[in-house]
Amino acid sequence: MLSSAYSRAWTQVEPDRRFRTLLTRPESYYLRFVKPCFDRSLAAVLLVVLSPLILLALVLVRATSRGNPIYSQIRLGQGGRLFRIYKIRSMYEDAERGTGARWCVPGDPRVTPIGWILRRTHIDELPQLWNVLKGDLSLVGPRPERPEIAQRIELEIPQFSERLAVKPGITGLAQIQQPPDLEIEDTRRKLALDLAYIETVCASSDLRILLGTVLHVLGLSGRSITRLCQLPSLEEELLETRLDVPETVSA
Repeated sequence: MLSSAYSRAWTQVEPDRRFRTLLTRPESYYLRFVKPCFDRSLAAVLLVVLSPLILLALVLVRATSRGNPIYSQIRLGQGGRLFRIYKIRSMYEDAERGTGARWCVPGDPRVTPIGWILRRTHIDELPQLWNVLKGDLSLVGPRPERPEIAQRIELEIPQFSERLAVKPGITGLAQIQQPPDLEIEDTRRKLALDLAYIETVCASSDLRILLGTVLHVLGLSGRSITRLCQLPSLEEELLETRLDVPETVSA
């Protein structure tokens, strides 16, 4: 039911000019052919190389908390298509039974002790390499949101659905520059960067974002990553967009 609703909503929306021309630009060959091949090839290599780390994380989660160590959620993909994303479970089993879908917050009691380590190091995201192999995700792109949360966001930010113009990613420009969302203003800031990525997507930007992801995992700040990898900054994108975004930005 959610799938058909989002499909109808997407086809009824008049896309912004930048997205109407997305697949007619010279870079469209990269989007259609090169990027999918690169994504799957690198994802396969990373799965093999990182499989001992993934296995260790699964064993630790299974040994320290009840439930399946692999956790799955329904997320929104390109064009509003729903797909199932896979993660290493970082919360207690049935953590949302009493609260429903909501963002994780600092000190969230739903997160297990091992889960905090997995989240801090982003090891919990590694099973999503399987989603890349399946074609649900790209390595680089806007993060896929949960349908329940996306519906609430779109009431505040109608442009949020424009992120669906491209395939979502494990990492992205917004993820390496901004902290996790805690409130709607955080989402507005990330949306400005997501739209900037979509407008300028190319092999060079993807490679620089992948390098920035490594630096992000190593603990560098968003500003340092932006400078070192020569990426668009949030301040620049706020000047280019018409989003109602607060002046405060993350350091």
